Amino acid sequence: QVQLVESGGGLVQPGGSLRLSCAATGGRIYDYIMGWFRQAPGKEREFVSVVNRGGGTPDYSDSVKGRFTISRDGAKNTVFLQMNSLQPEDTAVYYCSASRSPWGLRRKDSLVVSWGQGTQVTVSS
Repeated sequence: QVQLVESGGGLVQPGGSLRLSCAATGGRIYDYIMGWFRQAPGKEREFVSVVNRGGGTPDYSDSVKGRFTISRDGAKNTVFLQMNSLQPEDTAVYYCSASRSPWGLRRKDSLVVSWGQGTQVTVSS
């Protein structure tokens, strides 16, 4: 089973940017739907973005569309989440995910087969 390790979280002011990284070992990122979920304090984990095995147009939640960009580097076996125009409501623990689900079920966290440990993103002035 693939193992995932996130990095790149931190404290940023509103309007700022961060780039999260998710390094995969024990499997190829192109064999999975790779993505990001997040969980804010007191809330359930929610879908952020995913990219399909063969590439194509990624999927984004409405709350991050136009501000966040997911990408992959096969040579590094790493997935990235570039986050721009960050707002306080983006504050959460961000989790990298790997799923073998059909693309039509890509947003279901119950079908994720591997999770990273999470990285904290705090947006505050």
